[in-house]
Amino acid sequence: LTQRRPPNEHTRHINQDLQRRAVEPEAINHELEAFSYSVSHDLRAPLRAIDGFSQVLLEDHAASLDAEGRDSLQRVRAAARKMGLLIDDLLNLSRVGRAAIASAKIDMGALVREVQQEAGIKSPVTLTLEGIPGGFGDRSLLKQVWANLMQNAVKYSGRQERPRIEIGGRTDGTEAVYWVRDNGVGFDMKYYGKLFGVFQRLHGADEFPGTGIGLAIVQRAVARHGGRVWAEGRPGEGAVFYFALPNGPGKGTSAGSSRSSARERRR
Repeated sequence: LTQRRPPNEHTRHINQDLQRRAVEPEAINHELEAFSYSVSHDLRAPLRAIDGFSQVLLEDHAASLDAEGRDSLQRVRAAARKMGLLIDDLLNLSRVGRAAIASAKIDMGALVREVQQEAGIKSPVTLTLEGIPGGFGDRSLLKQVWANLMQNAVKYSGRQERPRIEIGGRTDGTEAVYWVRDNGVGFDMKYYGKLFGVFQRLHGADEFPGTGIGLAIVQRAVARHGGRVWAEGRPGEGAVFYFALPNGPGKGTSAGSSRSSARERRR
């Protein structure tokens, strides 16, 4: 038998370079996650101080301030609270990327009703729950997915005279597909690429409150399960957000968000 020749020096260097390049993105992602968590955590203390001292000035020294001074302090407190919400969402995004997945069978209908109760979704919002199949996944992460999607639906349909939200699901081959539909302001599909990005907003903060991180959290949590997320909408005609999970442990499709095919969009 002919003895197998070892790879030459050039090939060895190429292989080492390829291995290094394959590891670098994962290492960079871990560093960014750690940095995000650290910065978000360390920003809490100074923000609490800013809000706290502003409150002291308003309560104990209001007589020494004119209307403009009181208004300025109220603006400072409002900005501090908004920054606090942004930090909370950054921490949630970081946790979603770092948390271990504890996959188990989940009663999705019960989970949705739990989120509805905790979020206080009630009249004038009409919430309809259709057949919601059970699923597999990490209950804590999927609870956050449902909470973000349902709260978004409430927010963007809130200006309607009769806001309606429909929640449902189906089993589709190897997947369980779920959706949250609303009759709110909707969105233009030409901006679809921005929908699940961090800090990407399709509506101004003066129109609807929020940090622009909620849908990124949804996408990341579903992707961690080997699932996918997509959406449809039209301006003034509402929107529907879908997510699909493997229909059992270890049966995932590729992670990420994408537009669905015509078959996936039926319903």
